[in-house]
Amino acid sequence: MDALKGFDIDAPRWDQSTFMGRLKHFFNITDCRTALLPDSRLDEAKVLVESCRAGSIPPGTTEEQLHYAKKLYDSAFHPDTGDRMNLIGRMSFQVPGGMAITGFMLQFYRTVPAVVFWQWVNQSFNALVNYTNRNAASPITPKQIGVAYVTATSTALATAVGLNLYTKKAPPLVARWVPFAAVAAANCVNIPMMRQQELLSGIAVTDEDGNKLGHSRKAAVKGITQVVISRVTMAAPGMIILPIIMQRLEKYRFMQVSLMVFCVQGARNGMEKQ
Repeated sequence: MDALKGFDIDAPRWDQSTFMGRLKHFFNITDCRTALLPDSRLDEAKVLVESCRAGSIPPGTTEEQLHYAKKLYDSAFHPDTGDRMNLIGRMSFQVPGGMAITGFMLQFYRTVPAVVFWQWVNQSFNALVNYTNRNAASPITPKQIGVAYVTATSTALATAVGLNLYTKKAPPLVARWVPFAAVAAANCVNIPMMRQQELLSGIAVTDEDGNKLGHSRKAAVKGITQVVISRVTMAAPGMIILPIIMQRLEKYRFMQVSLMVFCVQGARNGMEKQ
């Protein structure tokens, strides 16, 4: 116990000034295995984290147990409110959820009904994720949420359907890139709309010691712009490069079964999501 005196459970486990430190941190909080744990286990982790913050660490607790509890806490509880987040909106669900949806979008792109359905599913998933991980310090009304969802979904559908019809006579590879164009366009609308309150009122700015200095709309614009760019960039490798690979592989007999094609696409995009 003496070794754990003064243990700061909120301090980063890895050096966040380095790329590898940040990579380990995000691998830690996006570990999809935590999505399988029952709520009771997550609540136990929350109790341990809050006890540690209060300076009351249960006897026999090890440092590794504290780190694991913080991992579960970060994966399942909102950083601002401390409330348990819904399963689909958690970062730990991003790999399996995004992997399946992206695989379906890349596989079923030939017909308008399929494009409409899977773009709608994808935007519904994205909207839930964005809402779940919103900045609680900048509350958004149900009306604003509805407008953001409808706008983003309409943008994705219009882009996907429009390009799908436009590329009917284009090379097959071009048509395979339509889902990425739709996803990119929707992200440019969905994220700013879902976090519009931050753009209007600004976000809290603090000094190195965590003391609040005020609110800044410029910081909000910069932060949200970086989120949009990162979302599009993360989707690019799987949704741009993979169709090229798949087009070549589908010429071979062993890749003629649609299910096999989907599985390869899904697995590849799962790695890109991480």
